[in-house]
Amino acid sequence: MDTLKNNTEKILEYLGSDDSLLTFDQPKISKDRLLKPGPDYIDKAFGLSDRNVNTLINLSRIYNHGRLGGSGYLSILPVDQGIEHTGGSSFAPNPDYFDPENIIKLALEGGCNAVATTFGGLSLHARKYAHKIPFLVKINHNELMTFPNTYDQIMFGSVSDAWNLGAAAVGATIYFGSEESDRQIVEVAEAFEEAHELGMATVLWCYTRNSNFKTDQQDYHTAADLTGQANHLGVTIKADIIKQKLPTCNGGFKELKFGKTHPDMYKKLASDNPIDLCRYQVANCYMGKIGLINSGGASSGAGDFAEAVKTAVVNKRAGGTGLISGRKAFQRPMKEGIELLNLIQDVYLNDEITIA
Repeated sequence: MDTLKNNTEKILEYLGSDDSLLTFDQPKISKDRLLKPGPDYIDKAFGLSDRNVNTLINLSRIYNHGRLGGSGYLSILPVDQGIEHTGGSSFAPNPDYFDPENIIKLALEGGCNAVATTFGGLSLHARKYAHKIPFLVKINHNELMTFPNTYDQIMFGSVSDAWNLGAAAVGATIYFGSEESDRQIVEVAEAFEEAHELGMATVLWCYTRNSNFKTDQQDYHTAADLTGQANHLGVTIKADIIKQKLPTCNGGFKELKFGKTHPDMYKKLASDNPIDLCRYQVANCYMGKIGLINSGGASSGAGDFAEAVKTAVVNKRAGGTGLISGRKAFQRPMKEGIELLNLIQDVYLNDEITIA
């Protein structure tokens, strides 16, 4: 009881003025419509699906590993930023992480369900660690060495390579809304089909990307309606887990004057409350049958712990499945990174924090 009390007090301390997120109880979409995370999640979501036995085994490996094992929730450490943001900018705050073995050690010591990183980093250490923590191999990346910068996701390896590394899952990004998105959808859909045939799970980074999505007044890349639709496309190509940024606004389709909308999208299915906005993302993941994990975002230094708690509370209370947090954890000393990962996990382990 003392541990739970201290856990709750710490979460309340980090939430500060955002503690109303714990009492919000009027969601536009009822929790009764959702498949909620729990120990029987894989049976309910995938037991009658077309996923083969080995895919179910690997999903179980992921969901049953680490501090959140058996809860139906996920805490994943992703470290592919050395490609996406350059190694220098990613690892300068803590150069130890230029060594990819330390990435795996952080995930292990931090009690994560899985570690997501690159072919190169995992291939050096698969024999030592693949049986100790589930590997999630990121198969495509946006390389930023082209000048001027272009923004495209290209394949860095094959699904069979990931399988040979003993990976439990493959991960990929699609930039929905970009000029290259049609090709990316086809490439990733084919990769996910092969991954499922080989018995691996699939995780999709469902990001929106288009310069027209940002106006002088608002950045709609994280609008609930746009990200929700990206999620809906992601589950359609059979992602088993969706990674998405936490929504910060809504009404992107209306304000940008494209796509198709219905008034009920904004009146009956969402409000301005962060939990409602995130629940709209969950609803677009087949009402929670495909797990939604929100990203932890960039490191802002001293405020990282409070931001991580808030994101975890919003995701959990919305019906999401967990967090995938990287820079906030690895851009600091390992001990502090472990503390941050454990703090996120504590939100999901705390029975007092319920689905709204």
